Amino acid sequence: MSAHAGGYSADPRIRGIEFLPWIVAMAAFFLLPEYLSLGARILIYILYALSLDLIVGYAGIITLGHSAYFGLGAYVAGILAAKAGISDPMLQLVAAAAAGALLGISTGAIILRTRALTLLMLTLAITSVLLEIANKATTLTGGADGLSGVVVAPVLGLFKFDMFGKTAYLYCLLVLLLGWWLVRKLIYSPFGTSLTGVRENSLRMHAIGAPVYWRLVLVYTLSATIAGVAGGLITQTNQFVGLNVLSFESAGELLVMLILGGVGRIYGAFVGPVVYLIAQDLLAKQFPEYWYFGIGTMLVLVVMFARGGILGILDGVLVKLRRKPLAPWPSRRAACARPSARSPWRTASISDWRPARAMP
Repeated sequence: MSAHAGGYSADPRIRGIEFLPWIVAMAAFFLLPEYLSLGARILIYILYALSLDLIVGYAGIITLGHSAYFGLGAYVAGILAAKAGISDPMLQLVAAAAAGALLGISTGAIILRTRALTLLMLTLAITSVLLEIANKATTLTGGADGLSGVVVAPVLGLFKFDMFGKTAYLYCLLVLLLGWWLVRKLIYSPFGTSLTGVRENSLRMHAIGAPVYWRLVLVYTLSATIAGVAGGLITQTNQFVGLNVLSFESAGELLVMLILGGVGRIYGAFVGPVVYLIAQDLLAKQFPEYWYFGIGTMLVLVVMFARGGILGILDGVLVKLRRKPLAPWPSRRAACARPSARSPWRTASISDWRPARAMP
């Protein structure tokens, strides 16, 4: 099998180790009931990171404005619940996904015609515009005070959101499972392979006739849709929306999470948010004013010594464990010192079959 760009086998079949995150998630539900609210937030950010990894890690689209789609999804779900009286969680998620998709395709069709720094600045500009609109449209969004009064009905009319976070945790886990399945199917499809080709050499993909631009627009729209769903989830679990969902800080934190886990590795989006949010929770309790220093130190260490993120470290360890020790090979210096000694590791060469010269 050929190696996948993210370090995994190109075989699309689900392997046993891929069940590990879901086993850990279910174990946390039963073993850590007091942390289910934090767990639900982690699951949401995993889905959010998956959407970013789809464009950064696989399509090579660098962005600092992904919070625009996350925030729009959050506000759409909140406005429907608080202003329009639509409390069904499924309808709210569908509306959040549709809003993210609409903004994704309309902005992606423009900004993806640019490259490098111009693209980066345009993504920041889109987020800044949405942030200012949310800040000024106080009748809809609540402005700087945030949008409160969000009402979410029981899921399927049966499971009510409780203060302990049990329903929210399982609800977010189910949505994450669907999002992971969609992203995984996409990555291991011919479309996903073409995205890797665009990331590695877009000119060559143009040369073989691939519609590079429209594939980038499509994957950007899908990524924005998933980010919108994640935004809808954060509104439903918090039952409140603040301007921070559209901030540059939100987009920057997400990128840090992805770098910590490993960019271009589907499960890097699982590892990064877990490490970041748990470290944030622990450091904020111990050092309320300086917890960002701990996060920054951790990021610097990963960038300097683990370019592939935490999953890159694990991959390196596994490779070393699987590598069999080789028998010692005689050095060239020893062979030159004693040319008459035939090494048992030396293979026959043409010079070995040359006829001996006649003595005069």
